[in-house]
Amino acid sequence: MTRSWDWGTGEGLLGLDDPGEWDAAFERGERNLGTAAIGLAFNCPLEDASPRLVRATQLPDTAQRGFAFTAVGTAARLNGALTPELYEVLRAAGPGRRSIAVNAVDDTLTFVRFRDLPPWLKWRVVYVTVRDKLEGWWLPGGGASRVAGRAPWMTRHWRNGVSRTSWSWGGRGWM
Repeated sequence: MTRSWDWGTGEGLLGLDDPGEWDAAFERGERNLGTAAIGLAFNCPLEDASPRLVRATQLPDTAQRGFAFTAVGTAARLNGALTPELYEVLRAAGPGRRSIAVNAVDDTLTFVRFRDLPPWLKWRVVYVTVRDKLEGWWLPGGGASRVAGRAPWMTRHWRNGVSRTSWSWGGRGWM
């Protein structure tokens, strides 16, 4: 079988199954190393792919670094676990909503058993669960209510100088 990957265009790199080839391309300074990291996550054992994924998450090109974090999430999906080095990469990138690693963290939280997570990520699970529950209670209408700042079916009416809140769709439920 002939190897048909093109480092210049990235074509065929999702089929990369040779960690040595990735190392050689890294030394040459090839493009599309993040894409090739996804291929390693798909086709190699986690122990072989992990050091390359760690290096790929530190690439200077933002797009390729994003693909490298996609590869970390893919490794979590396929293996149900990550190596300690990959957990440290996720921690260093930051698990927040605006982090480049947000999808990789979400995949890790979804596909790795809770008891196998490191302590800092277990706390993240608790934080996200509580935050989501509070947002659900605070913003019951969702969608437009988030934009308007209140539920769309909640209107204020005045009667005899007293403000009353109506909870019906027509806005006249109490009258």
